[in-house]
Parts: sequence; structure tokens; C-alpha cells
Amino acid sequence: MCGITGIVNLNSTSPILEANLRQMLAMIRHRGPDQFGIYHDEQAGLGSARLSIIDLAGGQQPICNEDGSLWIVFNGEIFNYIELRSMLEARGHRFTTHTDTEVILHLIESFGPDGLHQLNGQFAIAIWDAAARSLFLARDRMGIRPLFYTEAGGALIFGSEIKAILADPRVRAEIDPVALDQIFTYWSTLSPRTIFKGIASLPPGHYLLARRGRVAVEPYWQPAYPTESAPARSEADYLDEFRHLLTDATHIRLRADVPVGAYLSGGLDSAIIGAMIRRYTGARLDTFSIAFDDPTFDESAYQQTMARHLGTSHQVVQAANADIGRIFPGVVWHTETPIVRTAPAPMFMLSQLVQQHGYKVVLTGEGADELLAGYNIFKEAKIRRFWAVDPNSVLRPQLLRRLYPFMTDVTSRSYDYLTAFFKDGMANIDAPDYSHAIRWRNMQRTKRFFSPEVRQAADPGGPAYPPNFDRWQPLHRAQYLETTIFLAQYLLSSQGDRMGMAHSIEGRFPFLDYRLVEFCHNLPPHFKLRGLTDKYLLRKLGRELLPAEIWQRPKRPYQAPMRHSFFNSTPPDYLLDLLSAEQVAAAGLFKPAAVGQLVNKIQQGIRTCHTDDMALVGIISSQLLHRQFVANFKMPPPLSQADDVKVCQAEPVSVAS
Repeated sequence: MCGITGIVNLNSTSPILEANLRQMLAMIRHRGPDQFGIYHDEQAGLGSARLSIIDLAGGQQPICNEDGSLWIVFNGEIFNYIELRSMLEARGHRFTTHTDTEVILHLIESFGPDGLHQLNGQFAIAIWDAAARSLFLARDRMGIRPLFYTEAGGALIFGSEIKAILADPRVRAEIDPVALDQIFTYWSTLSPRTIFKGIASLPPGHYLLARRGRVAVEPYWQPAYPTESAPARSEADYLDEFRHLLTDATHIRLRADVPVGAYLSGGLDSAIIGAMIRRYTGARLDTFSIAFDDPTFDESAYQQTMARHLGTSHQVVQAANADIGRIFPGVVWHTETPIVRTAPAPMFMLSQLVQQHGYKVVLTGEGADELLAGYNIFKEAKIRRFWAVDPNSVLRPQLLRRLYPFMTDVTSRSYDYLTAFFKDGMANIDAPDYSHAIRWRNMQRTKRFFSPEVRQAADPGGPAYPPNFDRWQPLHRAQYLETTIFLAQYLLSSQGDRMGMAHSIEGRFPFLDYRLVEFCHNLPPHFKLRGLTDKYLLRKLGRELLPAEIWQRPKRPYQAPMRHSFFNSTPPDYLLDLLSAEQVAAAGLFKPAAVGQLVNKIQQGIRTCHTDDMALVGIISSQLLHRQFVANFKMPPPLSQADDVKVCQAEPVSVAS
């Protein structure tokens, strides 16, 4: 795992300065503090901040091919690199390291972009072809590892994090109101847009080629679901293949020259991964969890049950409400985007705990809910479709009680309100956003805080739907939206890569092995969501590996306290100034009076709804982002002679015609 960055002149004649690359790397030192590397010639510069995990002694980047015409910097891991290396050696390639990085270089040298299909991993790749004067960037299928780029001053500038790009003096941060509108709808921007104008994210499953002054972005993989019924297979057959794929996906993700730990959330997904490690590899396993002071969010009892079952050395970080508010500016600095939930903050604390115990790598259970229909949003859509067949039924909406047991304890008025909430738009079963329309529509309330300028620039569009989308099963359409927006754009970024790498921790995700992803995409829906039983096939596997209280346990979404993280007995010292009328007006994103009314309401102890709490978090994070990146962007000193920096300068090569 590393951070990468670079500059390639498209039509500029400005020299590529080593000092600029050192400054860019200093911005992402946290991603890879072990070693640094720089390559530069008259047209291109590459930088690497390395977190040493494989080939600790010999893996320092950049790395070149045999004749020095190709140079690579790489962020991530290729889990099948051992098998690929054997194939490439048989084709005549010679290796000077034992890294997965060098395997990528020779693979792309042999197969071009088609070589990406052979990679099983999580990656952001940059390869400079000094002979052809071309840059090749690529990102993994699911978007686990980030990669951003922009064009400024006749150059293409890229990096694992936006702050590295902003270190180039030609680039200035400016918040994009369309992006802000998207975040207050979908919880994230829609790829390739970022919160900053002119800075794009390379979409998951895409590569970029910059050559002769032109930049082209192309897909090499996209999520797809069947348009026809699959041939009949037995449940036992599906379970056997699922077990085999998940076992191998977990096993190869233990490949490392450093110890590997695991997260335990208390739920089914991380428990299965822990059990896979313990049962099938016999490797030592240390586990890490979050506990909350607020019992509404705490799952520590289930975490301890699994730790005892697995026999691990279990470490816990205690997340108090005040802790979440206190560290929130650091969280926003690393997410580089507004967020409408506080859930990333405890993950920030958790990765720090992992770092303090000497680990660099953890396996986690992310992805299972999206692939196997674990979220209530999938069940809601199923109930609403069933209800839409008989909209006057008084029995069918009762199924909502299965999802929200608390509804049995509230007044009939509350129940009537909630059923009306889910009935809204229920008849529009052919709408492409049917599964998510309620969530997105409900978020519209948060936009009443927008300034007139932001409201005027609101995004009139929506998600792009792929070919054959309307021929997919309803569950598959819902899964596509959840996977490509929530998972790729929010969960794997703001709660995944960015919170782990803030403390130099690499997360690995067995459920996101592309072989398992494609298997789950092609599963008939009833092996994912059977009735209202979510993750059906995974629960069958859990029955073999886990205590009954874990595999039978209903899904509990991971959440963290919101308004109580900021307004409590010890509110963070930055809060009231940040939300003052003067600061809100200066940023120009929200209406000072509306924000002031929300703050007064909370301070008076008046209960707020969940949507207002999300608006509060979105406002605070947006204000912090403006302060950190727009109004007062600060850069640390560039890498110095005291840092372990490998500097490579190219020998002259003949330029391809």
C-alpha cells in the first residue's frame, strides 16, 4: 500500500521539478511513511510514498522494466502476483525484485490495458512510457483505491489524494456547488465528479491514457447482472462455489511480509472473514473493534463473543461522543469531501488503534451487504413492490414491522406516518431509482440550508444507468445503485481507504475479490434475499462456522452518534465559531440564518429528526473542508535529505513515432 502522485506535460514546456514532486509526496506522507521514490525526465515526473508490506527490502519504487523505458508507481496490492509472475517469467521477463509492483509493469508491457483483466487486487497504477511519451493510469474494478487527476497549465497532475494535486502551484481548490448538491442527495458525489471544481476521480474499473497532448478515459470492467434466467443449479452447488471463492479470496489476502489483523464489527460479515482465517489458514489472528459509550450504537457484546470463539487477542477502541467531535476536523482533512454521517470518525480511531499495536494490514467484511442484499433498502423495495399490487391492503404494510421492530412500540399516529412515508411513490415500480427514491427524496430536506448561489447551481441530473439496466431483476437494479454509488463513492472512500491510510493502515476486502463479485452478481435473487432473510447464502455458510447468535443475528447497520458528537457537555472548541453567521457567510455554501436556527434548536434541547442530524454533519464537514482546503490550505515542508528518497532520472531513449 502506498500513495502515488505525478505530473505529465501535455502541451507545456515547463520543467518537471524534483522539488514539486517532493512537496506533493509530503502531502501524502501518511499513506506510506516507510520509503519514498521519485522519477523524472523533461516531460514526466512520478512519486511514491511507500507503506512496505511485500518485499520489504527490495520493493522501493519507482521500478522500471529491463531496458528502462517503462516506469511504475503503484498504490495497492495484487493478490495473485505470485501466479502472474510465473506466467511472465515463462514469457521471458526478468525480475529484479519480489514485489507485486514489478509484476504489474511486465504484465502491462506484455498485454497493454488488457492485462488489467488478469489482476486480482485493489490498485491505483501509474506507468510512464518514456519511449512513447505516454502515461497510463488505472484503478481497480470496485474503486477500493483512489486516484484523482486534473489538467492545469498544460499538464496532467494526478495523485492518490487531492491534497497532493493541490500542492502543485497551478491548482487551486474551489468547491463545486453541483457536487455539494449531489452529496446532500446521494451521500457522495457521482463519479467522476469530486467536491472540487476541475478535479476528477478516475472511475472504478477504468484506465486513462495521456499521449500527444490528449487524455482519454476508457472502461475495462463494469458491474453487470444477467438479463436472462441462469441454468438451474442446486443450493448445495451454489454454496460449494461460494465457500470455495470466499475461502480463496481470504487466503490470498493474507499474503504479506508483515502481520495481518482483522476487524470485528459484531456482525455476520466480519465474523465470517475471521472464521475463514482461523479455520482455513491456522494463521495467528489479532482482532480490532469499536465500542461506543452510547448503547444505541454499541455492538461490543457480539464482538467479544466472536473474539472468544476465534481465540484472538482482541483490542477495542472506545468511541465517546466527545471524541468523535474532537477528531472530526482530522477526519474531514483525510476524506477530502463533505460527509453527512459521523461514521467515518470511529473508523479513524480504529485504524489508529491498529497502528499503535504494530500492524499495517487488516482484513474486513465490507462488500457483503451490497453483494448479498444485506441492507434494509433492498427489503423496503421488495415490500413496497408487493404492497403496490394491492395498495389498499392493511396487511401488506405490516411487513414493515419486520424491518423496524420499534414500530410496534410507537403510537398509531407514528405508524401511520411511517407507512405513508413508504407508500409515497410506491406505484412507480418501473422507475429506475425505485429502490433508492425514498432515501434520495428524503434528503431534499437538507437542502433548505443551502445558500441561494448553491441552490441555483443544483444538479438537475442524476445517476447514469448502464445498457440493459431495465432488463435486470429489480433486486439487481437496486444492488447496482448501492454498489456504484454508496459502496464505491462513499463507503470504500470515506469509511475505508481514507480512514485506514490516515494512520498508514491497509484494509483488504475478501468479499470484493472480483471473482466473488461476479459470482454474486449472477446469483439468482432468492439466494441473496429469500423472503425478508438477507444474505441467505452467507447465513448458510455462517451456520457452519459461527455461533448461532452471530449467524442468526439480524443486520444492524454501522452508525455513529451525530448531533451528540458535537453538542454535548464538552463540545469541540472549533464548533461555534465554525457555525457562526460570519463564518457561514464567508464560505458562501449555506444560509447563516437557517444554520443559526438549527444550532439554536439543538442548544435548546429540542429534538431533531435524523435528516436534520445529517444536515448538521454535512454543514459542519463542508465548513471544515472550506476552511482547510479553500480558505487556509497549509502544506508541510517538502521531503528532505533526512527522508529515504530514491531518485531516478531517465537515460535518453529513442522516441517512438
